[in-house]
Amino acid sequence: MHNKMPVTLLMAGLLLSIQPAWANQQLSTQHYNVNIEVVASGLSHPWSIAFLPNGDQLVTERDGRLRLIQQGSLHPEAIAGVPQVAAVGQGGLLDVVLHPDFDSNAWVYLAYSDQTSQGLTTRVMRARLVGHELVDQEILFEALPRSSGGRHFGGRMVFDTQGYLYIAVGDRGEMERAQQGSDHAGSIIRLHDDGRIPVDNPFIGNDEIQDEIYTVGNRNPQGLTLHPVTGQVWSSEHGPRGGDEINLIQAGLNYGWPEVTHGINYSGTRITPHAELEGMESPLLHWTPSIAPSGMVFYTGDEFPNWQGQILNGALRDRLISRVSVVESEDGYQLEEQERFLQGFGQRIRDIRQSPEGELWLLTDHAQGQVIRLKRAD
Repeated sequence: MHNKMPVTLLMAGLLLSIQPAWANQQLSTQHYNVNIEVVASGLSHPWSIAFLPNGDQLVTERDGRLRLIQQGSLHPEAIAGVPQVAAVGQGGLLDVVLHPDFDSNAWVYLAYSDQTSQGLTTRVMRARLVGHELVDQEILFEALPRSSGGRHFGGRMVFDTQGYLYIAVGDRGEMERAQQGSDHAGSIIRLHDDGRIPVDNPFIGNDEIQDEIYTVGNRNPQGLTLHPVTGQVWSSEHGPRGGDEINLIQAGLNYGWPEVTHGINYSGTRITPHAELEGMESPLLHWTPSIAPSGMVFYTGDEFPNWQGQILNGALRDRLISRVSVVESEDGYQLEEQERFLQGFGQRIRDIRQSPEGELWLLTDHAQGQVIRLKRAD
């Protein structure tokens, strides 16, 4: 029997003293009462989730394990064949996505941090999932140059409707690198599914910018998703102290970091006097103060019909979900935050995804992290 403990929506920044484990509780939002169901627990900093065609789920643990949730239960053994990862700072095993034709080719894509004698970097590989093992591993991309430090690996990925793979690479905590096109840091990468560089990438033929790069000036994107109608790629991105962003990712654009930002240094000093500059793309929405956005999704399901076409974004610092309306007009997209919920549970939300059934699934970024399912309470 579920323990239906109601939790009402709180003002931003206020937390209730509730035990961190989310076990069969209920949440009140502006439109719905929502059941919070724990699907799996005891995971070490779960980072990403992917839904298999048979109804099972793959979940990454940041310290280097790929786990299977099989028929609603966490398989006791990690999936074999995962590459060695460098679980340093914010790095480790990061995103997992399936090939658009996974049904026929079984390709699974992993983003992770890798370390050699030359330093750390973000790397992407693919392998086929056969039984409980990854086989036929291939390294598709490696952000260069490598560097020291354990911050801002990026690591989020998404396939678009044309089958191109987009990879977020953070600035590695060295902000000036995001404006250096010879450096992969601080950019969005666009590749074919097998790692080849598309011939129409925007900087092909530009000797000063790497051919893999699709956009520059990105600080540390932690969410990538597709607009459900246009198929365009959208991102959510960490600012410094303030200036978290939602951006529409378009070929060849410069998103400004660190030349423009709505944030300041963590010390309180100014990074730049500019919140806007000609030739640099402004965010469609920014959170100031920062919420530290993580995974994001355009909601399209029937479980929560009032949220269709809106963005749901997890948050690490403020430990909540931000629901953002998206309206398109002749002047472009207009975004407005409509609601914040889940603050009272005090959990860092690392990822949020929509299941094929239209439910919302969350990952909590803790040493004893959980996989959570949100369903409407009728």
